[in-house]
Amino acid sequence: MSLTQALSTALSGLTVTQTSMSLVAGNVANAQTPGYVRKTPSITENASGTIGSAVQIDAINRVLDQFVQAQMRTESAGAGYADAVSNMYKQLQGIYGTPGSSGTLESTFNNFTSALQALGTTPNDGPTQLTVLSAGQALTQQLNSMSSSIQSLRGEAELGISQDVDTANNDLQQIAQINRQLASYSKQDSAYSALQDQRDVYIDQISKLMDVRVINSDNNQVSLLTSSGVQLVSGSQASTLSFNAQGAMSAQSQWSADPSKSTVGTITLTSPNGAKTDLIANGAIRSGEISAYLQMRDTTLVQAQAQLDQFAGAMASGLSDTTTPGTAATSGAQSGFDVDVGSLSAGNTVSITYTDTATNTQHQLTLMRVDDPSALPLKNSATSNPNDKVVGIDFSGGMASVVSQINAALSSTGMTASNPSGTTLRILDDGAANTVDVNAMSTTATATSLTGSVQLPMFTDGGQPYTGAITSVGSQSVGLAGRITVNGSLLANPSALVAYQASTTSADATRPNFIYGQMASASLGFSPSAGIGSAASPYSGTLSSYLSQITSVQSTAANNATNLQQGQDVVLSALQQRFTSTSGVNIDQEMSNLLTLQNAYAANARVMTTVNTMLNALMQLGL
Repeated sequence: MSLTQALSTALSGLTVTQTSMSLVAGNVANAQTPGYVRKTPSITENASGTIGSAVQIDAINRVLDQFVQAQMRTESAGAGYADAVSNMYKQLQGIYGTPGSSGTLESTFNNFTSALQALGTTPNDGPTQLTVLSAGQALTQQLNSMSSSIQSLRGEAELGISQDVDTANNDLQQIAQINRQLASYSKQDSAYSALQDQRDVYIDQISKLMDVRVINSDNNQVSLLTSSGVQLVSGSQASTLSFNAQGAMSAQSQWSADPSKSTVGTITLTSPNGAKTDLIANGAIRSGEISAYLQMRDTTLVQAQAQLDQFAGAMASGLSDTTTPGTAATSGAQSGFDVDVGSLSAGNTVSITYTDTATNTQHQLTLMRVDDPSALPLKNSATSNPNDKVVGIDFSGGMASVVSQINAALSSTGMTASNPSGTTLRILDDGAANTVDVNAMSTTATATSLTGSVQLPMFTDGGQPYTGAITSVGSQSVGLAGRITVNGSLLANPSALVAYQASTTSADATRPNFIYGQMASASLGFSPSAGIGSAASPYSGTLSSYLSQITSVQSTAANNATNLQQGQDVVLSALQQRFTSTSGVNIDQEMSNLLTLQNAYAANARVMTTVNTMLNALMQLGL
């Protein structure tokens, strides 16, 4: 080896060692920097002449376990989802309060029933009447407050989605920009690995918000997609997310895949070529914080509101609904029943029970008054009865139209409808043909006056009777808990808690006992749409037992959310530790590497010094 070759080899060693020491210094300096990945040089030996060699750095490597990194991002989305859901459930539990403590809906309801029980003992006592009304107002006001708090939580979820979409947009733009920058760097540049670290930080941030998949491609680029396959970033181009927040939430604020019907915000992705995709309608976001907010806003909290609405509706209708059986009627060989439909309000019903004699199968048909024709046809879920067929009847055209509509609905059964007089509806079997028997018929109407019957509209929908009416915008039951009030006429005349007819004495406990019985022990039906009971077996029970069900369902869901959060945190923490053990900086190891590099630097420097001495000696000899 010539002296020149030795000098060249030592110089290359010094250069490589100096760069390696800079990497060690960078590792130590960034040991606590979030997202920093330990750097090491990739060193190769190159021939230098026939008997000499030199070393060079081909690339600056990031010590990275990509499999663990991908798993960590998947679990980060899961943890983001679990954290957001658990936090919102904790707030929801705060709205319901601690079971058994004062101030809960359960305790307020118990205060109301206790006051009613006392009124049954002393119906003519004015202060007791006022106590009942005060307890009733406290109950309705608590339902109003809880409903408002649930809608505020939905608004919080909507705001969370909006903020997360802004964050995600920034992350996507940054990832695309770094892709563009990396295309101009080589692997030997220190900025190359630093930019990769920055890009990973943005990918990690967005993976907490939504489930994403990273695909590495040529020219130091990555593509980012949702786990469902929607393209978010492709090279230097990023899609844009937008969210049309709708502001304050109400119980009527509902998401719909039909933009003309949706009254809450949706997330729209606009690709670089201008194509638009509704990510919610397409189910593109399946995990992460955004998915959690969507679930809470559109499902969990909507269901919580529905449970309160069902409770409020049962309180109102339990006191005001009057069921009247039909009277037997015949016409020649035909037989059936007559009912008066003149007192029916929108949402009130006619129930028909009949038997198909060929199969000896009994059926139930519910005819529901509808005053908004655009709400037709109705779904069978319009009532809580899982065994009935529901047919909406538009009463706006008078009895002739009502009969015509009912006959159309009965055409396949063999029964016929007619209007013998006034507002009387008659349903008859097919007579001698004997293919169908009408077993029973009744109407259920809402009492709208404080006098006339023991039933009364003690609770109203913001001053209007609650009848369960269905219109094109939905059921009257939606949001009822936020609007329910004690009847203003009753507040002005507390004695009406007792007097329901002109002849009623002040000591008559008939109405107080009826109210107490309905509130405390009557078995009422509840729609399964609120998540309690099922379509095949709707929940039926007392108001108190339904409240217990609400508390149990919400408590179980909150506990499940907490357990999921804790489980996800454990999994994510384990992955982070595993990732850090490979990619993180170990100060002791870096110090050991530094000592080795210092020795190598000293050795190369000594070679250069020796070569320099020899060259000087040769020059002095004139060689």
